[in-house]
Amino acid sequence: MFEATVRGPKNELLNREITRHPGAVCIVPLDGSTVTMIRQYRCAADQYLLEIPAGKRDQAGEPPEETARRELVEEVGLSAGELHLLGEYYNSPGFCDEYSYCYLATDCTPVPDNRQGAEEEYMEIVQIDLDDVVGMIAEKKIIDAKTIIGLMLAKEHIG
Repeated sequence: MFEATVRGPKNELLNREITRHPGAVCIVPLDGSTVTMIRQYRCAADQYLLEIPAGKRDQAGEPPEETARRELVEEVGLSAGELHLLGEYYNSPGFCDEYSYCYLATDCTPVPDNRQGAEEEYMEIVQIDLDDVVGMIAEKKIIDAKTIIGLMLAKEHIG
């Protein structure tokens, strides 16, 4: 995070704190109507969250699709036969430049996972039905923004 002075829309000077981020990917692994997700502890929220697999674009020069394939293997032990870009978005542009790519993964095959780090070590793999997503969001069982975006884009994509 750093302090920046920028010119606003009316040429006024604004002081802002900005967080730089390498970017991220998130993946909706879909088999029929079943989505493979993870439940993991998130320190900033101080709770376990139900999420789609995701990760930072922290390997220089790696295309987002390759990051998505790598993260899918690392987190849930799936290799995607097909990846389809569902959308791209800024996560929190009010303070951070993180830009995310969201993919739909289909024709997935199981492979050994490659979990790295304390958070991933204790992740639980969870399967949900895509038809249950809207209700789970309404019931606050899914409250992670990238997950809501990814699941709703996937629902829209498959019709």
